[in-house]
Amino acid sequence: MPIKSRPRRSKRQRYSVTARRPKEIPRPSLRAPQSGAKQSRGLGTGSAISEIASASVGTSPRNDGGSRRLPKIRVLLAKAGLDGHDRGVKVIARALRDAGMEVIYTGLRQNINAIVLSAVQEDVDVVAVSILSGAHMAILPKIWNGLKKYRKGDVLLTGGGIIPQDDQKRLMKLGIGQMFGPGNTTTQIVQYIRTSLS
Repeated sequence: MPIKSRPRRSKRQRYSVTARRPKEIPRPSLRAPQSGAKQSRGLGTGSAISEIASASVGTSPRNDGGSRRLPKIRVLLAKAGLDGHDRGVKVIARALRDAGMEVIYTGLRQNINAIVLSAVQEDVDVVAVSILSGAHMAILPKIWNGLKKYRKGDVLLTGGGIIPQDDQKRLMKLGIGQMFGPGNTTTQIVQYIRTSLS
C-alpha cells in the first residue's frame, strides 16, 4: 500500500506570522478639558488654531448647599492684517486661560471677514484683536461694523498694540472697548474683561 506523503507547505506558509492589529492610540485634543470641564463647542474657523486649552468650569455655592456651574467667558483672540508678531498675543491667551476663560486663537494674518465669522460661529463674549501694524483705525471699526451686521453688538471688542491716546478716544466713541499697550499688565486686561461683562 503506497504511503501518502503530507503536502509540503511553501516557504511563505511555513514562516508566515499572523499579523496583530495595533492598539488604537487616542488622538490628542487641541482643547482637552480638565477634570469637571464640559466638552468644548468646536474650534471655529481660521488658518491656525493654537494649542491653548480651556480651563475648568468654575462653581459657586447655592443656598441649598449644592453647587452650580458658571458659564465661562469665551474670548476670541485674533491677529489682523499683515502683522506677523504673535508672542504678545500668546502671553495674553495664556493669562486669560489661567483666569478661567475659554480662549480661541485664530492665528496670524486673518482678514476682517474671517475674524467676524469666527466670532459669530464660536458665539464668543469678547473679541480681542492684537494690532502692531498701525492699521488699527482701519481694521477695528470694520470688525465692529461686521459684528453689528450679524447682530453681535453686545460682544466686547477690545484690543492692543501701539495705539496713540487720540486714536483710543476715537475708537471708544465708536463703541469699541478699551485698548491696551505695552504698559498694561495681564491682570488689568483680565479685570477689564470681567468688569465689562458683569
